[in-house]
Amino acid sequence: MQPRFVIVPAVPIEQESFRTGTRYYATTVSGGFDIYDNQEKGRLKPSYLEKEEAIKHCARMNAEHDESPVQGPAYLMQT
Repeated sequence: MQPRFVIVPAVPIEQESFRTGTRYYATTVSGGFDIYDNQEKGRLKPSYLEKEEAIKHCARMNAEHDESPVQGPAYLMQT
C-alpha cells in the first residue's frame, strides 16, 4: 500500500529572465521539497529547503496517520 504522505520536488522559483532574439529564457533555482498528500491529492505547506528535514516531517506525519483509526465507507465498517 502506498503511504499517504510522500516527498515531491517543489516548483522551481524563477529568479531572472532575459531575452535573446525572439526567445525568452529564465533562470530558476530549486524550490526545495513539498509533502504531497495522496489521499487529498494536494501539496501541503510549508515547503522544506532540505530533503532530510522533509523526510523527517513526512515520516512523522505517516506515523501519526497510521496510528489513527481506519476511516472507511460506512458499508465496509463492521457493526
